[in-house]
Amino acid sequence: MKENDRWLLPEGIEEVLPPQARQLEAMHRGLLDLYDSWGYELVMPPFIEYLESLLTGTGHDLDLQTFKLTDQLTGRLMGVRADMTPQVARIDAHHLQNETPARLCYMGTVLHTRADDFAGSRSPLQVGAELYGHAGIESDIEILSLMVETLRQSNIDDVFIDIGHVGIYRGLVKQAGLDEARQDALFDAMLRKSRPDMHELFKHWSLDAAVANKFLALSELSGDEGILQEAKKLLKGGDASVMAAIDYLQNMSDMLQQHLPGLALHFDLAELRGYNYHTGVVFAAFVPGHGQAIAKGGRYDDIGHVFGQARPATGFSTDLKTLFNLSSQETSQASAIFAPGETAAAGLNEKIRELRSNGERVICHLPGQAGDARSMGCDRQLVNNKGQWQLEPV
Repeated sequence: MKENDRWLLPEGIEEVLPPQARQLEAMHRGLLDLYDSWGYELVMPPFIEYLESLLTGTGHDLDLQTFKLTDQLTGRLMGVRADMTPQVARIDAHHLQNETPARLCYMGTVLHTRADDFAGSRSPLQVGAELYGHAGIESDIEILSLMVETLRQSNIDDVFIDIGHVGIYRGLVKQAGLDEARQDALFDAMLRKSRPDMHELFKHWSLDAAVANKFLALSELSGDEGILQEAKKLLKGGDASVMAAIDYLQNMSDMLQQHLPGLALHFDLAELRGYNYHTGVVFAAFVPGHGQAIAKGGRYDDIGHVFGQARPATGFSTDLKTLFNLSSQETSQASAIFAPGETAAAGLNEKIRELRSNGERVICHLPGQAGDARSMGCDRQLVNNKGQWQLEPV
């Protein structure tokens, strides 16, 4: 690297400068307060840990996103977290070991080997909430509602929610009796929604026509709530789990219209986001003009099994930096008070302490410094008026 290029950061790694950093931190605090008001308790997982624990139950995709290194103390392979959700699941299963439902939230930087889906960043500031110990639709509704409230508090407008259920595809695969290699081939075609490739695969496998038609129909089952009734017709005769998953989505749609009236819902029954990780409903939030999901979540039951306690689980996560960049709230400079550098002046230090304890931002003049009060972002200043320190506009 050239000497004059030493300021450059790696691609996808960014720093946040004032005043944006101040407002990002204000969003951070506000969201943690929101989660606390819903009963979600904050946890702080480690930034790095042993790889086998970090990647448990997460699938191949997260493995590729994880930076790996060798622990110099033990020789064991370690990983820098690329997703905090598995860590929170470990905390619930191994440390808390609750019988009652547990509500946990978290916020922290994660690191990716490749650009993240949210905003092309390799260092998102991940924030999320998880609910453990309840398998009913009500917990999925609560988590999705909290995700929507997160976006609203972040001044994100025109949100629509995309909802799917991995149980539909999983049930059809079970009915078709596909081996692992065929499952992988079909999964790739289904992700791309490539009907020609699917036709070719079914022809090569001599797959039963009725089952093949259900897969083909599934690839196009996308739309508003009406698509659920269409799915019942086109997938009729499928595995019982398929019909159960469609009914689940219908019930969820009805409940969401009561809990969040006016929320725009879109159903994509071939959505396989996190297929190897999720076990039920999956959902994501989108806004116009932004091609990637800005928040996503779903159900991932029993991930805590390897940590000693298998529990139902549902949750969501997002990137605080993405929310900040999409927020309709304007960036503003914090107000401040300029104080003279006469530290020995009678009553000055006491006045400064009083102002700071009341939440004011006070900046003290330094001897010989360049710039005046206004250039330092101050809109008021402390002046001595007949022995009393008073505030005056700059």
